[in-house]
Amino acid sequence: MTIRRNDFKRSPLSVALLATLMVSASGAVLAQDATQANEQDEFQSTTSAEDTTTLDKVQVTGSRIKRAEIEGPAPITVITRQDLEREGHVTVFDALETLTQNSTNVQGEMFAGGFTPNASVINLRGIGPGYTLFLLNGRRMAEYPQPYNSQSNFVNVAAIPSAMVERIEVLAGGASAIYGSDAVAGVVNVVLRENMEGDAVRLLAGTTTMGGGDTGHIQWTGGRSGDRWSVVYAFEHLEREPIYGTQRDFIDSVFDNPGNPNPSPALALVALNLLNFGPGAPIPPGHAAYYPGEEVCDRFGYRTFNSPTRGLVCGPDNDAALQTIRNKSSNTSAYGYGTFDLDNGDQLWASAFGWDSEAISSGGTEWWGNTIDVHSGLFYEPSLGTIVQLQRIFRPEEYGGLDAVASEYSERATELAAGYRGTFGERFDWDVTLAQSRYKYENDRPRLLARSVHDLFLTRVDGAVDPFFGAYPVFNMNFDAWHTPLTPEQYRSMSTRVVNRGESKATTASFTVSGDLFEMPAGPLGFAGVLEWASQEYDLNADPRILPSYPTTAPDKPLNLTGTGGGGERDRYAVGLELSIPIVNTLRATVAGRYDKYDDITEVDGASTWQAGLEWRPVDRLLVRANYGTSFRSPDMHYVFAEQSGSFSGILDEYACRSAGRTYSQCAANALTSESYSAFGVRQGNPGLKEETGKSWTAGFVLDLIEGMSMSVDYYSIELEDQVGDISNAYILQQEADCRLGVKRDGSPSDFDINSSFCQEMLGRISRTDAPGTPNDQRVSQIVRGPINRAFREVEGIDATFRYRTTTDRWGSFDTQLAYSHILSSETQERFDTPRVNWRDHMQNFEHRSRVRGAVTWSYNDWTTTLFGLRYGSIPNWAETSRLQPFITYNMNVGKQITNDLKVTLLVNNVLNNTHIVDESHTSWPYFNYWGGQSPIGREVFIQMDYRFR
Repeated sequence: MTIRRNDFKRSPLSVALLATLMVSASGAVLAQDATQANEQDEFQSTTSAEDTTTLDKVQVTGSRIKRAEIEGPAPITVITRQDLEREGHVTVFDALETLTQNSTNVQGEMFAGGFTPNASVINLRGIGPGYTLFLLNGRRMAEYPQPYNSQSNFVNVAAIPSAMVERIEVLAGGASAIYGSDAVAGVVNVVLRENMEGDAVRLLAGTTTMGGGDTGHIQWTGGRSGDRWSVVYAFEHLEREPIYGTQRDFIDSVFDNPGNPNPSPALALVALNLLNFGPGAPIPPGHAAYYPGEEVCDRFGYRTFNSPTRGLVCGPDNDAALQTIRNKSSNTSAYGYGTFDLDNGDQLWASAFGWDSEAISSGGTEWWGNTIDVHSGLFYEPSLGTIVQLQRIFRPEEYGGLDAVASEYSERATELAAGYRGTFGERFDWDVTLAQSRYKYENDRPRLLARSVHDLFLTRVDGAVDPFFGAYPVFNMNFDAWHTPLTPEQYRSMSTRVVNRGESKATTASFTVSGDLFEMPAGPLGFAGVLEWASQEYDLNADPRILPSYPTTAPDKPLNLTGTGGGGERDRYAVGLELSIPIVNTLRATVAGRYDKYDDITEVDGASTWQAGLEWRPVDRLLVRANYGTSFRSPDMHYVFAEQSGSFSGILDEYACRSAGRTYSQCAANALTSESYSAFGVRQGNPGLKEETGKSWTAGFVLDLIEGMSMSVDYYSIELEDQVGDISNAYILQQEADCRLGVKRDGSPSDFDINSSFCQEMLGRISRTDAPGTPNDQRVSQIVRGPINRAFREVEGIDATFRYRTTTDRWGSFDTQLAYSHILSSETQERFDTPRVNWRDHMQNFEHRSRVRGAVTWSYNDWTTTLFGLRYGSIPNWAETSRLQPFITYNMNVGKQITNDLKVTLLVNNVLNNTHIVDESHTSWPYFNYWGGQSPIGREVFIQMDYRFR
């Protein structure tokens, strides 16, 4: 079978854009005028000091002081709603995902079997999703109730529809002195529309060229105003059909595996023959498999494979591809904002926002492989005369189709806010705001019942043990059932619905004041102050049957499914002060300080943060800037309040390995069954966590080179200490071995005595019991994990931007924008007692060391076209032996202004249909690294119509 390769090949189109990108080693979206008119279809570039004196003062993310200058001491990236259209972004997440400061190493819809497959996550600087503060009109949003990777909290970016967006401001650096906790890696502030006259409708329809993913999108926005009032409203509905892996012919079969010319299927209808291997003894990879025969294999629609290690086996070649690679979704949202001017010049305002989502994702298949009342799942089958271990994969036809086993998500996000603002003393603006944001979540999925499946296939012979070792129980297999596919009716009678629910809430009351305190020789002394009270709470209710405390043999216990619950609340009080100090005409300093007081059960009492910045303008066209600040992050709610959850996972018993005289490297390279097996892991929250602390600084310049041409270059550094994270199973097992043996892996003495508190903690996290029939075997039966303040993280690099706009008499106008980010250094430290690791160049780090985004827009009469490109730097191959080539995608659109009120646009995303870089060492589905920006979605084509009612 020919394997489809989607390696990037240089075409005339790609060469043209690459040449443009090489004009500068920089790029990004430059900061823009926050008061830009709604109809203006252009980026606002960095302007000279002479130009900015004519601008009204506005508040920009990163400061509460209103200012006329667009650029300040810290670099800000701004994406306008026009950019969403020009660059082909259907959603807000589509746009944020392309930021050069953002890491693509996050879980999303491709992780159909994960904890948050219906959420969209932003991860600035690669530090982690929860380290970016996400704001809506400067206010905190309620967090996603379901924790990321079952651990930490984050904001679901998918809940922000694009219809209501005026602009998105991104500060990629620490800002805790302004905003408090979580502003460690950066701040994303989505600014919604507050001014509009008339109505506008946008209709978009499209699909993928490789199948699936039909999209329909409608937006209606409008506004009205009177002498003393104004109102803005928006409505949006987005429909997306699902895409399954089976709809992509380069990942729909095990035969697409580029590194394995003789692939084996997922084992199904299998009874592994373990007769020749005693309890706890090594089982080599060539142990025999029971084969039910070709007729039975055909009955299930499986294929017969002649495995070089197991002989004839029966199984599917596409079970992994049955999952969704993009969810089916139906999202509806509405937004309203209104103001009323009082007689004294003050103003009342209020806003309301609601988002409702119904979505479906599918993991594709269910499987069964263990008896529920026998440790390790091994038993003796008399008719086979051997010790066996079963595995059965259930096919979609047995359920009644993939939709029958899909996970259904029902989610709703709302925010209500109101305020009263005005001025006093002719120099100060003030605002009192009260806001509450909520998020509700429900996940409903069918699941087979473990007891029902077990009893269908097996009948226990009470009191009997195997004749070989006298250790294993005896079960008779029901071969008729084993060889017969389930019917959909059987599936429904043997299954249940597992429902998980969650809700989170964030309430904030704040008073802010800003203005000029007094005149200094070089100008006014700017001032801003804030008083804030906030309450945060969440409640996550998992189906009790999937929690570790529920009996495994209960008749209503779902098969192969675990979950987590939790809930808690905290209050926070804060006071902050910010000053903008003109030192001389060309030099200005900013200083800010904030104190946050926490009222919860953690070790966090209060946190003080500060920052200082400098802006030097030696000439009108040059700004030299620097900014330094401290940051902190209170522990995630779920890190603190998570209830006990558990799951089985594979481990390498390092103590058993090293105590037998082998080195860890030998065991890891050739793991034997006696040392590699499955153990139960338990996780729960830790109320004793303290805050994470960090520091961040930037330094760089902004330069207007010539009329219409500008650039910026900024160095950044972010450092984080006491980062909260779970201790891994591998770390606990390594420390247990070091403590019990008294030496490390390299033979040097252990850092801790076995009687030390550290060793006692590590030993207390592990439970060992004997396997059946093997006295003194002492296998690991349970490992207790959980979050602790353990890690150190540091990243530094360069951000750069370039922009050139020009208008010609004959050829129209051209606008070129470029953005570039490059990681210079990245270090991690697992714990205080472990060495720091160069993570930037580590062969297990799949984060891109560099990213480039660029757009070229050409406007001529009624025509406008944009070519947008995104280049991801190299990442290691899966085998960790070399690096793969960079990955590049392009979007393109062409628009025609038919009348003054009607515009039609053709959009093509991923023009070259570039899905991934072939990695012959990546032998597991989907056979490429989809953590690294690569995606099997492929080319999408849309037609869009915009009509404005006057």
